[in-house]
Amino acid sequence: MSVASAPRTTSGAVTLSSPGRIGTLTVPNRIFVTAMGVSLAEEDGTVGDRLLNYHVAQAKGGAGMIVMGVTGVAWPVGAVQPNQTAISDDRFLPGLKRLVDAVHAAGGLIATQLHHGGLVATHSAQERHPLWAPAIPPAFSGDFPTYFLPEELAAFAGAALPEIKVLTKEDIALVVQQFGAAAARSKAAGFDGIEIHGGHGYLLSSFMSPATNTRTDEYGGDLKGRARLLLEVVRAVRDVVGPDFPMWVKMDSREMGKKNGITIDHAKELAPMVEAAGADGITVTAYHDVGQGKLHSASNIPHEPGIHLEYAAAIRNTVNIPVIASGRVEIDRGNKGLADGEFDFLAMGRKLLADPDLPVKLAEGRTDDIRPCIYCYTCVSTAYLREQVRCAVRSETGYEDLDWSPTAVPGHVVIVGGGPGGMEAARRLNQAGARVTLIEKSDRLGGTLRFAALAYEPNERLLNWLRREIDKSSVDVRLKTEATPELIASLKPDKVIVAVGAVRDMPPIPGNDQDFVLSGDDLRGMMLGEDSASIRRKTSWATRIATKVGAATGATANLELVRKATHSWMPLGKRVVIIGGELVGCELAEFLMERGREVTIVGEAPKFGGGLLLVRRMRLLAELREHGVAMFPGASDIRIGKKAVSFTSETGETQDIAADHVVVAMGAHGDSTLANALRAAGHDVAEIGDGTGVTYIEGAIRGAAEAVAAMGR
Repeated sequence: MSVASAPRTTSGAVTLSSPGRIGTLTVPNRIFVTAMGVSLAEEDGTVGDRLLNYHVAQAKGGAGMIVMGVTGVAWPVGAVQPNQTAISDDRFLPGLKRLVDAVHAAGGLIATQLHHGGLVATHSAQERHPLWAPAIPPAFSGDFPTYFLPEELAAFAGAALPEIKVLTKEDIALVVQQFGAAAARSKAAGFDGIEIHGGHGYLLSSFMSPATNTRTDEYGGDLKGRARLLLEVVRAVRDVVGPDFPMWVKMDSREMGKKNGITIDHAKELAPMVEAAGADGITVTAYHDVGQGKLHSASNIPHEPGIHLEYAAAIRNTVNIPVIASGRVEIDRGNKGLADGEFDFLAMGRKLLADPDLPVKLAEGRTDDIRPCIYCYTCVSTAYLREQVRCAVRSETGYEDLDWSPTAVPGHVVIVGGGPGGMEAARRLNQAGARVTLIEKSDRLGGTLRFAALAYEPNERLLNWLRREIDKSSVDVRLKTEATPELIASLKPDKVIVAVGAVRDMPPIPGNDQDFVLSGDDLRGMMLGEDSASIRRKTSWATRIATKVGAATGATANLELVRKATHSWMPLGKRVVIIGGELVGCELAEFLMERGREVTIVGEAPKFGGGLLLVRRMRLLAELREHGVAMFPGASDIRIGKKAVSFTSETGETQDIAADHVVVAMGAHGDSTLANALRAAGHDVAEIGDGTGVTYIEGAIRGAAEAVAAMGR
C-alpha cells in the first residue's frame, strides 16, 4: 500500500495536462482512457492486432494512462460481451505482454481492469454458463426491451433464460483466488497498474448493493458484510503484487433509479475501507436500474454533462488517495475540477474514441483541432447489439488494424456536395496530397448537418470542426455552384466523388398539398433563412420578411442564435403533427417540444426511433413521453384533412389529431442521377453519403473514409 507516495493537489494551477501520481507511479498527465468494453479481442479471449492497434493509437495520442476494458478473471465465465479480453489463464500472457510492449513502445502506460460480470454476464449466459450472484436477484421489470427494433432483437434469437448460481463460501474463495491470480498475470505481463472493477452491477458490485445482496451470512447484511468480498479481493491483489505496484478500485457512487440500491452515503463509508485494504486510488462511477431504458444514458455513460463530479468530490473528501472522475466532462470543466480539488484524474471514454489524439492536442494548445464527440451513442450501442466498437465521427476507431490511406493519390479530385460526407472526403484527400475541388450549390458548407446541428447541439461541434478543417486546408471550395456535367468536365478531374445527399420527396399522403403541410426541407429552409417556391407559398409575408432579414444579416447562419430565438418565435402553430417516427421525426419532435409546441408523431413503422442508435433512442423516446408528446407507431391509412391528421391506429381505431401545422419527416431516398450521368460521360465516380440511401452522419463520415481508402486499390 502506497498512500504516502500519492500526494494530491488540492488547489492551484493543475490542469489536465499536468503530471500526477497514483501510488508509486508518475502519470504524465491527468487523462485516463476509461475502461470500455470494445469487443476487439479475439474470439478465444486472446489479444490480437485489432485490440493492440486500438490501444497503441491511444498511447500515441498522449493519454496519461490507458485502462483496458473488462479483462475477465474467470473467462469464459463472467463475460459480458463477445470478444472480451481474458486473463484467467497463463495461456493469455503472450498476447497481453505483446500488447503492453507495443503500448510502451508508443510512449504510453497501460493498466488491466480485472473484471467478473456476475449477474450482468449475459454473453456467458448465452454460452450456457450460470450467472454468479450473492443471492437470487429481484425479478426484472421495466421498459428496456421495448426500445429494441425488430432487426436488433435478432441478435438475441435463441437466447435461453439464464441460470443463477448463488455463491457458496467456497465459490467466494475461488473468486478471490481468481482476482489474485489475474493480478499476478497482470504484473508478469508488464502492465503499469491494475483497476479492480467493483461497479456497474458486476459481481463485486452486486455484493455491495442491498438490492441484490440479501444474504444473511458474513457476506451480507450491513455495509461491512456486503463489502467483505470486495475488500478481500483488494487485499488479495495487494498481497500478490506487493506494496509498490499501482492498484485502484472502480466503485459506484450510487445506483440511480434502483430500489434499495447503493447510495452516496454507502459509497462514502466504503471508500475509506477500500483505502485501508490497500488501494492506491478510487475511480468514481455510477450504475442504474437496467430495466429503465432512459437510465442507460444516465449513470456510467451519462448524457448530462458533469453529473458525477459532486459525487467524486464527496468521496474524495473521505480518503487520502487520488480519485479518478468520469462521465461526460468537457475540457474546461475538467480543468476547473482539478484546480478546485474535486478530483485528481479524469477518465475519458467517448471523447477519446472520437479523437485519441485529444491529450497531445490539448497539451499543444490545439483545442480547435480536437475532433468532437457528438454523443450519438454509436459506440455505446454496439455493446448492446453484440458488435465491436465503432465511432460515428472517426471511422478508424476499432479498425486501427486497417490501412485507411489511399494506395494511390489521384491528381485532382472533384467532390460534389459540401455536407459532412463531402467535407470529410475533402479533408482526407487534402491530407493525402491530392488537389481537391469541393462544389456546393448553397451559400455555405454543411448540407443537412446544419439542420441536424440546429435540432441537436452536439452535431454543431462536428459541423464547426469539419468547416475549420476545410478552412485550413488547400481545398478549392466553390459555393453557390451547380455541379453540371459540363462544369465537371471542364475541371478535368481524375476522380469524382458524388456526395449530394438524399432527395426528400413529399410522399403521396392524401392532403399533402395544403399550405399548412411542410416537408422536412420546407422547415429546414424556414429555420435557416433559405428560400424556395414552396416556402413562399406556405408562409406569410411577415415570416418571409423575418427569414430574409435573418439571412441578410447572417443571423440564420448562427445556429446558437437561431436555437435561442426559436424559443420566443417560430413560424409554426401551437399544435404540430409530425408524420414519420424515425431519427429526423423524433429529433424534430424534441426540438419543437422544447419550444412549447404540442407535438404528435404518427408513423407506419411498428416502432419509432429507427436511425437513432439504441441508447440515444431509449433516452429520447422516454423524454418525449415525459413531456407529453403523443406517439402513434404502426399507423395506417394516414391522411391530412382540414387542420387535422387522420389515421387508423395499430389497434384498429380511427384517430383524428388536430393540427395547426403538419411536418412530413419521411420520404427521403438516395438518388444516383448525377453520378450515373458522370459515369456515362467517362468519369471515374464514387458515391457516398445519403445519396446512396439514408445513412445519417455515421454513414456519411464512414462512406467518405472508405471511398478515400479505396483509391488505388
